Amino acid sequence: MHAFANPARFLKLARPLTPWLLWIGLTLIATGCYAGLFITPADYLQGESVRILYVHVPAAWLGMGGWTGLAIAALMQIVWRHPLAGIAGRAIAVPGALFTAICLASGSIWGRPTWGTWWEWDGRMTSMLVLLFFYIGYIALANASTTNGSAGGVSRVTAVFALVGAVNLPIINRSVVWWNSLHQGPSI
Repeated sequence: MHAFANPARFLKLARPLTPWLLWIGLTLIATGCYAGLFITPADYLQGESVRILYVHVPAAWLGMGGWTGLAIAALMQIVWRHPLAGIAGRAIAVPGALFTAICLASGSIWGRPTWGTWWEWDGRMTSMLVLLFFYIGYIALANASTTNGSAGGVSRVTAVFALVGAVNLPIINRSVVWWNSLHQGPSI
């Protein structure tokens, strides 16, 4: 793996693989969405509204996974001063924020017919909202502190912000165990 720490070697491998992996990923996403939204049967208790969970749950995991990737990139930037770490962080931030927003929106849409409310200030929903605010803050900080001389890299302050924001991840994960709320318990 250390051979790919050299940006030239990494890009030599990444450039030809990117289009292939993009199309494979888009095909898998489309197949999964189609199967979850149209093929699976309705739930005996929730009816057709259960189908939105096939979008909601993966979006939640991808939102949390994105911040995990940000924290790893930040650690690589601070400890090893890797030239691609800041670029990776910036690349992860916008999709992570998008998936977190999709999670919050789909959860609200599902919650209205199921719980009778669009929003409940419980631990899981509130900590996911905080994660969205962290993403927005990271994006703003990265745009404001782009270092001169690095193509798209971000400052060490932004990397520290990403590491501090990682404290929210275990709170999101364990919130349904720590606090009693409308949100279902842990599935995994």
